[in-house]
Amino acid sequence: MHEHEDAFREFLAKRGLKLTPERRLILEEVFRQHDHFEAEELLFRMRQRKVRVSKATLYRTLPLLVKAGLLREEVFGERHLHYEHVHGRKHHDHLLCLSCGKIEEFFDETMEQLQEQICARHGFAPTGHTLEIHGYCKDCRKRRG
Repeated sequence: MHEHEDAFREFLAKRGLKLTPERRLILEEVFRQHDHFEAEELLFRMRQRKVRVSKATLYRTLPLLVKAGLLREEVFGERHLHYEHVHGRKHHDHLLCLSCGKIEEFFDETMEQLQEQICARHGFAPTGHTLEIHGYCKDCRKRRG
C-alpha cells in the first residue's frame, strides 16, 4: 500500500466514509502520472485503460482528494479546473502557454525569498501561494516566427 492511499483512507475514515474500489482506482490513476489534468481527461485515460468508474464517482472523489491534501485544484487560463497531485511533491509554480496550453512547472529560490520579504514587509503571515506566469512557450514562439 502507498502512503497516499493510507492518507486518503485515514481522511475518509474521519468522515465516516470508506475507500471504495472505485475511489481506489481513481486515486491510483491520479498518482500514476505527474501531469496536470482535467476531470474529463482523467476519465478518458481511465476508460482507455479499460478501468471502469462512473463519472459521478469521479466528480465526487476529486474534491475529497483536494480536501485530503493529496491534490491541488487550479484554475488556469481558460478557466477550467485542473488538478495535480501534491502529496509527496515539493512546492512549485507554473508557466502557462496561452497558445498550446502547455503547463510547465518551475521552482526559483530567489522568487520564494522575495515573496517572504514582501509578506514580512506587510506584516502578513502566508499559509501558501500559487504563481502563474502567462505567455508563450518556446515551441509556440518558434511557430509564430
